[in-house]
Amino acid sequence: MTSPPPAGRLHSWDLSTGVDGPGTRFVAFLSGCPLRCLYCHNPDTWRRRDGRRVEAEEIVAEAAKYVEFIRASGGGATVSGGEPLLQPALTGELLHRFKHELGLHTALDTSGFLGARATDALLADTDLVLLDIKSWDRALYRRLTGQRLAPTLDFARRLADLGKEVWVRFVLVPGLTDRTENVEGVAAFTASLGNVTRVDVLPFHRLGLAKWRALGLTSTLADTPPPTPAQTACARAAFEAHGLRTA
Repeated sequence: MTSPPPAGRLHSWDLSTGVDGPGTRFVAFLSGCPLRCLYCHNPDTWRRRDGRRVEAEEIVAEAAKYVEFIRASGGGATVSGGEPLLQPALTGELLHRFKHELGLHTALDTSGFLGARATDALLADTDLVLLDIKSWDRALYRRLTGQRLAPTLDFARRLADLGKEVWVRFVLVPGLTDRTENVEGVAAFTASLGNVTRVDVLPFHRLGLAKWRALGLTSTLADTPPPTPAQTACARAAFEAHGLRTA
């Protein structure tokens, strides 16, 4: 008796360039996330039940329409969220079919909090992991996300052991994540892994505030300014001092 095809909840899909992995990419945003990041710009992806029920076949068929365009740009396909590892069966199926059926470079965009749900087979079908390390300070990480930092660090070490290419993402929030010792902690840990080929230092922005208001949510960062170019450059320099390439 054959198993039914993996299905799950999709928030949306999009074509993007430069922010979800190399080249132009087909990005599937799955619904549901166990974190409640204070600076989240897509709180509408938090609840899995708010997504549209889909089977992997529908998403792969949509991506297939753009394969030639994606290949010409040196791009690929990314499974994002929300948190894609909240739906590991659908995520694994998508990565497998993007890679083996469409012949695309594959990326997994994750906080790493649910990294234990990523099977070895899922990771074998993943060419690149986009890993958010939101803070080195454990108490600050819990304040930022509502969850623990340790699972993300464990997942990062597992990826290093596998030799899996990783891009680390770090959001710079004035008054929260920008303390010198916090940036230095993330930078030192990232450099120790040996498999991180790029670090994206992402300046905090308030573009998602309209979504918070539309959902009846109150953002505690509504009055927090974006970091200045000098602050962002300083954070990037901290990573580069450890031999890491930043963007």
